[in-house]
Amino acid sequence: MWTSGRMSNAKNLLGLGVSLYFWGLMDLTTTVLSGSARPLTEGPEDNLSDKLHQRMKRSWVWNQFFVLEEYTGTDPLYVGKLHSDMDRGDGSIKYILSGEGAGIVFTIDDTTGDIHAIQRLDREERSQYTLRAQALDRRTGRPMEPESEFIIKIQDINDNEPKFLDGPYVASVPEMSPVGTSVIQVTATDADDPTYGNSARVVYSILQGQPYFSVDSRTGLIRTALMNMDREAKEYYEVIIQAKDMGGQLGGLAGTTTVNITLSDVNDNPPRFPQKHYQMSVLESAPVSSTVGRVVAKDLDEGINAEMKYSLVDGDGLDVFDINTDPNYQVGIITVRKPLSFESKKSYTLKVEGANPHLEMRFLNLGPFRDTTTVHISVEDVDEPPVFEPSFYFVEVPEDVEIGTTIQIISAKDPDVTNNSIRYSIDRSSDPGRFFYVDITSGALMTARPLDREDVSWHNITVLAMELNNPSQVGSVSMTVKVLDVNDNAPEFARFYEAFVCENAKAGQLIQTVSAIDRDDPQEGQHFYYSLAPEAANNPNFTLRDNQDNTAWILTRRSGFRQHEQNTFYLPILISDNGRPVLSSTGTLTVHVCSCDDDGMVMSCNAEAYVLPVSLSRGALIAILACIFVLLVLVLLILSMRRQRKQPYIIDEEENIHENIVRYDDEGGGEEDTEAFDIAAMWNPREAQLVLKNRQDMLPEIESLSRYVPQACVMDNNVHNYVLAKLYEADMDLWAPPFDSLQTYMFEGNGSVAESLSSLQSVTTDSDQSYDYLTDWGPRFKKLAEMYGATDSSGALW
Repeated sequence: MWTSGRMSNAKNLLGLGVSLYFWGLMDLTTTVLSGSARPLTEGPEDNLSDKLHQRMKRSWVWNQFFVLEEYTGTDPLYVGKLHSDMDRGDGSIKYILSGEGAGIVFTIDDTTGDIHAIQRLDREERSQYTLRAQALDRRTGRPMEPESEFIIKIQDINDNEPKFLDGPYVASVPEMSPVGTSVIQVTATDADDPTYGNSARVVYSILQGQPYFSVDSRTGLIRTALMNMDREAKEYYEVIIQAKDMGGQLGGLAGTTTVNITLSDVNDNPPRFPQKHYQMSVLESAPVSSTVGRVVAKDLDEGINAEMKYSLVDGDGLDVFDINTDPNYQVGIITVRKPLSFESKKSYTLKVEGANPHLEMRFLNLGPFRDTTTVHISVEDVDEPPVFEPSFYFVEVPEDVEIGTTIQIISAKDPDVTNNSIRYSIDRSSDPGRFFYVDITSGALMTARPLDREDVSWHNITVLAMELNNPSQVGSVSMTVKVLDVNDNAPEFARFYEAFVCENAKAGQLIQTVSAIDRDDPQEGQHFYYSLAPEAANNPNFTLRDNQDNTAWILTRRSGFRQHEQNTFYLPILISDNGRPVLSSTGTLTVHVCSCDDDGMVMSCNAEAYVLPVSLSRGALIAILACIFVLLVLVLLILSMRRQRKQPYIIDEEENIHENIVRYDDEGGGEEDTEAFDIAAMWNPREAQLVLKNRQDMLPEIESLSRYVPQACVMDNNVHNYVLAKLYEADMDLWAPPFDSLQTYMFEGNGSVAESLSSLQSVTTDSDQSYDYLTDWGPRFKKLAEMYGATDSSGALW
């Protein structure tokens, strides 16, 4: 049987006893493994009864070995000894070791059975090894014992210090927390065997962080140890915790970790304004919602505990100013709520309150969490543009109003204390047609051109008002002018009417229904009256019936129409409206006589069969006219070519020198051009009769305002009307003098005796030219001949 041997070596045993139990006498060679016996061999003569009464010898319990970890000696560490009862000590038995770590970590002496560890063992890496042992006959290699399994356990020693695997730690605790408030729990891990001794028994202690915090020695729970810790005084704490094994005894190993603890904020500080009085100023021209100034209440807290809400609680400007809270910077922004006026009120006083909206009940005893301050706001004067009263004008004007009629008096005033004089004008971009004119000083808006509702029924103009002493200050007002309708357009046919009547038509037959349109728009609606024109009142062929619904019927008055007698009739129809005054016009209805079938369907309305000869068709007539036209074109072309050959337009190259001659043959209009206004007529405008003519090349230029030169006086309204009327008459007169004529002459002509008068052909100086021919020109050129002609010494001309 297998046995295990242990040497009484202190370094191997170390207080570890190997319990050996003797089970009985050995009768046969057996092996006892974990209390069970198994025979190695049996003879054929053995029987069952013998086995039941046979005593079995049991050996020692050998299948567990213990070895200390972290052996640091130079020799292999002895583990234990294997021995078989078959071994007589003569070396005939060979021991073999297999399993985990065999040959690498553990070796065996195959003769003696001694087991040694040849590597350094670490229980934290591996706590036990399972191996198998076998005894062989060295000579035959035959197993002497069955293979058996045993375990080598690594015995722990205190070679690992506690470690904080989750450190360093970060934690927070509210400021002003009571003593004993839990902060965080730290845990240290020891890799040693917790089941053996005190190697893994950890005790916690605090090395740094007192007297603010404490730690539970058994659980590692950190608590506050000091009351009324204020974040505003100290916010961050670095606490060092130690974990020591061996129950904290001397010689134990220790590890440390750092816990960074932050005091979180609570609302324990009320807000306070650093200033009890603020002085601000704002321009009276500041627009609504513009910023006047900012106030801020300081709060030592942070985050939600430092949030502030500002409000106006008192003062004389509660309805003029407003205050809003900036959520990013926690400041109060004072803004303009209503338009300001320096002339109305020059200063305001406000009482502003700043309060924390989020309160904690346990800190209410620290005082009211709100504060107030006083704000004085001064309104500064600015030069403001003129202001119109009212701010919008609506005027209705009949379209037949005379030029120069005042339709509205516009008024503006300077809101400043100085109350400067005002000058008026029209924004020409709003009145491109120049229909209106405004008096520069009085603000009287007048018509400058005739108004036509049918052309433009609404005018939206902008009138400007400028301070005389400061032209940069300009106010404006919008004015809507509605042009009212008057009956100035006669009714006319809605379209061109062309009717057809059959030759076999009977009397009283309807041949056409006519209607009319009128560009006017009377308030009572349109109503037209139809009748035959006076010259056709007794028309024997057709008659008219007014349907009283703005339409009329044209009826035949007789029967028996004939195309060859008359194929077209023209019927004048008089159309009148219901306006005041009544306007009327005459429209002509064209009626064609057509040949129709028995059912009244038109077959042909041509009368050519009755007009053209029988032998000549329309196609033949067209061909004849085309031939005549071609012959005429050929004749004109031949004549034109002959004329070009006879007198070419281009002269010789040597004489192709010409100039552009500009001739002004009009000296102006004379008395007509110098026609001026009769001042007597200006003061009596009734004598001036407007004769309006159409002119498209010029528009009236009526500037109502000189921005920099004030007008000293205002002309009488009648004079204004007369001047505007005369200006309009002059602008619309297409034939008003003066007018110039620009003509270009490309050729000087070939028939001139003097030939070309141009100086471009002058080759040399005047001395090289001869003017002897002047003597042949007669008495009229005697003076020139004397000046330029050659003379002899006696003074006679050559």
